[in-house]
Amino acid sequence: MNTSITNIPGIRVGHFTNREGATGCTVVICENGATCGVDIRGGAPGTRETALLAPHCLVDKVNAILLTGGSAFGLAAADGVMRYCEEKGYGFGMSTRKIPIVPAAVIYDFYFDAQDCAPNAVDGYEACLQASIAEVAEGNVGAGTGALVGKVCGIQQAMRGGLGTAGTRFPSGLMIGVIVVVNTFGDVRNYEDNQIIAGARTMDGNFLDTVKYFMDENPAATSCQSNTLIGVVATNANLNKAELTKVAQMAQDGVSQIITPAHTMYDGDTFFALATGGEIKAEVNLVGIAAAELVKKAIHRAILKSYK
Repeated sequence: MNTSITNIPGIRVGHFTNREGATGCTVVICENGATCGVDIRGGAPGTRETALLAPHCLVDKVNAILLTGGSAFGLAAADGVMRYCEEKGYGFGMSTRKIPIVPAAVIYDFYFDAQDCAPNAVDGYEACLQASIAEVAEGNVGAGTGALVGKVCGIQQAMRGGLGTAGTRFPSGLMIGVIVVVNTFGDVRNYEDNQIIAGARTMDGNFLDTVKYFMDENPAATSCQSNTLIGVVATNANLNKAELTKVAQMAQDGVSQIITPAHTMYDGDTFFALATGGEIKAEVNLVGIAAAELVKKAIHRAILKSYK
């Protein structure tokens, strides 16, 4: 059974992966549009078109969400996603033209030799061409290609992050799925036993425990400014923008339960929440609680798949 975010009807996912440049982008396409909310935490977000997702703003539906590497430069990939959506006839109807609504969020992945390989409009368009309802490829692909975790001692002692997804279906027909890109300052813990599974390491290869390292006031702690976890939760429930904003907030709780520390000044953690609508009625708390649990599983999968 497909247990990724593409299990949600109307949701397709595609990757563009630049292995040589250690970067890429991932697009979540909403074929029939989807109501959307957002929650941004941490002190260093890189985003596009998030202000219009506020419950009091006019635009109600988005056509796609872009998750991308390349820091702020990578936001240019959204232009390619907009071109694809325009060609498909997706967009917010104006008097003379439809305007595709494509919010986006970035990670910083300029870690290696290729410093000029941020995803661009051509790459964003290619990710759209690759989008499908198949199970999503995970690990060091798409926006997770160059992701790292655990940077308190710098990237030399960090480990690979990556991209992961998880989903579930309730007997009522309610479906929820998430996709995350894990590129964090903090360590990643196993959601079942709370043990660190990826993060900053000592020179002999043992885990350092970033929180303890800070609590001991270690003068060698480095506030690495190249982080961020970004993601999307999607559901087939009929929820409005205010309700989805709460779902996005609750999804972030899953981040803080498995990433330690989370939401620092050097993270730009951003989560989008999508509802494809339809006849499914769901209690917001249930969707939010399930989203947080799935976020933990997706983060875990991002790490596991990056080392397979």
